[in-house]
Amino acid sequence: MHIIRGLAHLERLEQGCVLTIGNFDGLHLGHKAVIEKVAQQGKLFGLPVVVIVFEPQPLEYFLGTNSPSRLTRLREKVIQFATLPVDELLILRFNRYFANVNAEDFIEQILVKKLNVKHLVIGDDFHFGKARRGNFAMLREKGKVFGFKVENTQSFQVQGLRVSSTLIRDALGEGDLKLAKKLLGRSYSICGRVAHGNKLGRTLGFPTANIQLLRKNTPVNGVFAVTMTGVSNRELHGVANVGTRPTVDGNHKAVLEVHLFDFNKEIYGRYVEVHFKEKIRDEVRFDSIELLKNQIEQDAVAAKRFFAL
Repeated sequence: MHIIRGLAHLERLEQGCVLTIGNFDGLHLGHKAVIEKVAQQGKLFGLPVVVIVFEPQPLEYFLGTNSPSRLTRLREKVIQFATLPVDELLILRFNRYFANVNAEDFIEQILVKKLNVKHLVIGDDFHFGKARRGNFAMLREKGKVFGFKVENTQSFQVQGLRVSSTLIRDALGEGDLKLAKKLLGRSYSICGRVAHGNKLGRTLGFPTANIQLLRKNTPVNGVFAVTMTGVSNRELHGVANVGTRPTVDGNHKAVLEVHLFDFNKEIYGRYVEVHFKEKIRDEVRFDSIELLKNQIEQDAVAAKRFFAL
């Protein structure tokens, strides 16, 4: 997969391409079905499969800190896309230009002149351009003029539920990791680099790996049984807290701390992935550090019981 950052680095695809556009937040089973559909068209026409994503996501540009929590950061998306039949991942910075560009200009200048699109797979609720004037109907009409076909992604369902990033976000917020896993096709996970913390866990007998979240908010909150990959050739079991640590310092910024069972190696600087398996409880504020320590001990027992360790 070739990653292209910005239109300035995109050379016109003379033979054309098959294309899809979206947030692809979480890259869930519905998204993967769309990619497979585009890939089938790519094989049929012998053309490269191109995916466009915007960074930040449009709602984040317009709503700022009031935007919904993201399931995946850009780097996590790239990692997931690399496992799919995608030839070119075009990452466009969503800025004032894309917020104000006329829908017709977006089609003609980018989709036609730059990408030379031959087949576009898009949701029938997709809107783009200034005042969100661009839509599925406009794309179909312009496709007739410029010679490209437009296909509806159609909804993807699992056990009667329409798979969407919003539904997954809601499931995670409610602690329903089983439902989230069904819709994602995998356990929900967060990637990040292990950084130095305040070392409080060591004094409590539970040293933790502090993961840099690098996000404004997160769809999960509380204490979880987790596994971690990226450290060795096997999954490591542990217990994790995602939240603002109200007993210790009450930060407004969420942090992810993972205590790994039977593990004492230094892993600072390692890029790891934390997989959420079971929610144990919500994050709460305790009246003392001693009460917090007692609860952590109970949390560790609950996580080990889940893993049958």
